[in-house]
Amino acid sequence: MLDEWLEICRRSYNYALRELKDWIASRKCPIDRCSLESEYIMAASYPFPGYHQQQNQLPKAKKVFLELAKVPSQVLQTNIRTQIPHFKK
Repeated sequence: MLDEWLEICRRSYNYALRELKDWIASRKCPIDRCSLESEYIMAASYPFPGYHQQQNQLPKAKKVFLELAKVPSQVLQTNIRTQIPHFKK
């Protein structure tokens, strides 16, 4: 069971980190000079994927990805929190 929790935590951590990195990458270059082929562009209205925003998305994610329900919510919240201090807005 612990191995399964660790794997689920690894996947959720990587997903949260990728969302954060995509947000940062989408705001790196001026819009008039970005290549649509090599840059990932998110909508300007897309909010910064900070800890609270990602934490609030966990209940919705648990409905879509049923394996997340196997891990207690406090563990998932702490798992997401570990990567956020490196990227404060």
